Amino acid sequence: MKKQVCWILIFGVAGLLFSCSLQKTEKQKTNKPNIVFILADDMGWADLPVYGNRFNEAPRLAKLAEEGTRFTNAYAACPVCSPTRASIQSGQYPARVGVIDFIPGHWRPFEEVVVPKNRTQHLPTDITSLGEAMKTAGYKTGYFGKWHLGFWDEHHPSKRGYDSAYEYKGGGFFNSRFSPHYEVNNPKQPLSDVLTDMSVNFLEENKDTSFFLFLSHYDVHVQLDADSALIDKYLKKEKVDNYPCNAIYAAMVESVDKSVGRVLDKLDELGLAENTIVLFFSDNGGLKSRFDEIPLIDDSKQHIYENDSLLYIASSNTPLRAEKGTVYEGGIREPFIVRWPGKIESGLVSDALISSVDFYPTFMALAGANMPETQVFDGKNILPELMGNNREPERALFWHYPVYHHDVPKSVIRKGDWKLIENLVDGSFELYNLKEDISETNNLAEVNIVRLMELKTELKAWQKDTGAALPVKNHDFDETKRKLWKQHPDTKTLFKKPEPKTANDIIPQ
Repeated sequence: MKKQVCWILIFGVAGLLFSCSLQKTEKQKTNKPNIVFILADDMGWADLPVYGNRFNEAPRLAKLAEEGTRFTNAYAACPVCSPTRASIQSGQYPARVGVIDFIPGHWRPFEEVVVPKNRTQHLPTDITSLGEAMKTAGYKTGYFGKWHLGFWDEHHPSKRGYDSAYEYKGGGFFNSRFSPHYEVNNPKQPLSDVLTDMSVNFLEENKDTSFFLFLSHYDVHVQLDADSALIDKYLKKEKVDNYPCNAIYAAMVESVDKSVGRVLDKLDELGLAENTIVLFFSDNGGLKSRFDEIPLIDDSKQHIYENDSLLYIASSNTPLRAEKGTVYEGGIREPFIVRWPGKIESGLVSDALISSVDFYPTFMALAGANMPETQVFDGKNILPELMGNNREPERALFWHYPVYHHDVPKSVIRKGDWKLIENLVDGSFELYNLKEDISETNNLAEVNIVRLMELKTELKAWQKDTGAALPVKNHDFDETKRKLWKQHPDTKTLFKKPEPKTANDIIPQ
């Protein structure tokens, strides 16, 4: 009898183990790929060594490129943060979303033209966000860091589809505040480390299910600040020619790089690397200098700055022209690196045209989910491009930045190698062949009229289709005050939710 019981137990345990093994195998077969999207803030195309930088250090991103694919023609949909972030969450160009400048936006009341305002100072609530779509597709969703798509509670990422979300609410790099409140173990812990802690905890908590992690850094945005030890490292490092070699900026680049490394290490530790696609991107081009020349750091750290370049000159996008806040290549072309072991070719460099409006449809394709039927999408599924199997050489991409920032209001089309820029103040055009002139130095507008008219027609049709808001003549134009910056008209009400309308407020139609 004892022997029978023993054999029953043995066969029972064996059967249970076999059943669990089958279940695990079946889960591995049907499990959707995990998605980790890491977004840097203001990191330029030329800030990383894998894109030619000779001063900054980013070994983990270099390794990511070795293990995956590096893209050379990837673009943010706008040269500033909020519109690009809106394009990622909506799959639409900022002109269509109605968020055409950072929230709340710049304001120069005495310029030649009155520029459009954001139609809403948040991600419109009638848009199905990327977080909502991924959650519906069966993913656990996490968002940690900068949001900048609305400041009211109802616009918090946790209300836009993210199961776990901590939004960075300011306080700087060593006294960071979050919504909801997050207790930082060490008050002097850099913001990039805190956000990475949140992210690796999310990975640990969701290792047994499909997850979508959106890690949204605030580095390398001004005010420039970083760990003192890293700053000292770069202050002592030999400078290179034709680059600002800003020690604080370089320290911030390395901080982002270390964050990427920690996320990758956690994926390895959990055995999830092969089933996880990791994407690294930036929301706009690098900043050369602040538009208003406000000092970048407080007096308590003045000893770090032995010359004014550390205060005012952050980076350089050379060989690209200009910087953040402009529609030249330095303002919109971004570092973009993707790794998916066994799926995406390692060590590949791709020149496929990519836009931030493409992430939404691509992630939905990875999830095997249908796109929201009632929503217009400007992006495309770029899985073929990520896999190295497709390149659309004559694809058209668009930008619309109708406000004053580091340049005057402009609108843009790039189609294939050609780029047309419309000046929305004086109506002039610039035409460049980016394959031959990546620095945009040779304006061919008066030489190639046929190409100019072709692209102009397509740009105008796109502006009409998206409802792109345009500047209008300013009757208060004052030459002596044109460079004067004032508080944006929406700023006073930005952080105060309006009271609900009463019956007395309703005007009969």
